[in-house]
Amino acid sequence: MILKLIMLGIALIAIYKFMGGSISLPGKKKSNDNVDSDALEECETCGIYVTKKESVIVKGKLYCSKECIPI
Repeated sequence: MILKLIMLGIALIAIYKFMGGSISLPGKKKSNDNVDSDALEECETCGIYVTKKESVIVKGKLYCSKECIPI
């Protein structure tokens, strides 16, 4: 009986490793799934295209730098 439990444990660990070491649940999303940091967006003021990672977001609007944020 104990040998069967050990074999089951080894099989489960092998399956876990085979799947990349991470099992995602169906209802869960990763925190960065909805943000594409490489996507280019246009600045509200000057029209320059910047990535979301490099941009400044104020009140839901995207700006290329602090200088473009209207006062």
